[in-house]
Amino acid sequence: MESGGGAYGAAKAGGTFDLWHFLQQPQVIARLLSAIFALIVFSCIIGEGYTNYHDKEELYCIFNKSDSACRYGIGIGVVAFLACIFFFMIDIYFPQISNATDRKYLVIADLGFSAVWTLLWFIAFCVLTNQWASTQGNVYIGADSARASIAFSFFSIFSWALLITFALQRYRMGVQAFDHSYIDPPPGSAPPYSSYPNVGHESYQQPPFTHPAEGSEGYQPPPVY
Repeated sequence: MESGGGAYGAAKAGGTFDLWHFLQQPQVIARLLSAIFALIVFSCIIGEGYTNYHDKEELYCIFNKSDSACRYGIGIGVVAFLACIFFFMIDIYFPQISNATDRKYLVIADLGFSAVWTLLWFIAFCVLTNQWASTQGNVYIGADSARASIAFSFFSIFSWALLITFALQRYRMGVQAFDHSYIDPPPGSAPPYSSYPNVGHESYQQPPFTHPAEGSEGYQPPPVY
């Protein structure tokens, strides 16, 4: 991701917003893909993830009748989709934030959330794959949706891993920018401010207007009566 001359990989605050340049950023592309993958996962499970067996009225989760697997996939997908929208808005507003500390906290939050959700997507992929492999009988309705949710759970692992990479890159850029802008003075060096010069006898100069005026010699005060 381009640094743009600002702290933590963003342009300097107050710059104009370029939508085309913004959409071309790798982090934004990875976040949009993550949102699309999450939308597909929970939409497939909600739409065709529940079915009735043996013409019974009660609906069961298509993943081996495991309601926990369906709820987990839906929950992870919905939260991931909402988080992508939230961080997408942060990406738009990020160049307008002039405080480097606020930028740092937002980048750390993005990094932490992306790391956690990468792990959760890996667990979701393992759970859905295991439950689908254990499903007994021939499933005709919802089979394609089940496979799609498994596939896009797998893709989400890599998209969120990319978000970790971009957030870590922005964090390192911010730390390096701070290190370059602030350097501790070496011990024994002169202070950054200028001090008053030492005034000694050699630098002493006679103040002006101390010489007697011309023609003042021989002046006598008037007598006092």
